[in-house]
Amino acid sequence: MKISQSKDYQLIAKLNKQVHDLHSTLYPSYFKEYNYEEIKDVFKECMKNKSFIFLLVEDNDVAVGYAWIGIRDYTEDAFKKAYNSVYVHQISIDETKQHKGYGSRLMEEVYAIAKNNGIDLIELDYWFDNNVAKEFYQKQGFSPYREFVYKKV
Repeated sequence: MKISQSKDYQLIAKLNKQVHDLHSTLYPSYFKEYNYEEIKDVFKECMKNKSFIFLLVEDNDVAVGYAWIGIRDYTEDAFKKAYNSVYVHQISIDETKQHKGYGSRLMEEVYAIAKNNGIDLIELDYWFDNNVAKEFYQKQGFSPYREFVYKKV
């Protein structure tokens, strides 16, 4: 298993299909169907942002997943103190490769990046009905500290 940083937006867009299909299945009112060309263009632009890091996980030179993370700098204001975090935007592992340690290994790399940047906080969110993500992050030791709720009117 190998993990490296990647700027291959085309590959990341292909690997995104699994997580995007899950989101569009769970929340069809919010997510469009997967469109490689559109998503490829989005990732191409994202990779220009220096605060974003894309980690690619490979097994025997075959890409099986990725993590999209960002370094966030929160400035102090009248309400909150300044702090930094590593924010996990997405993590996606090929459906046939899940439960084999790839996600855990990606998260170990995320923790190392945080530590190397002097950051002690990892933040992320996931859609409520995404039980796979919920269980994975609970196993990783994540705890909720804020809830995002909605009401349709």
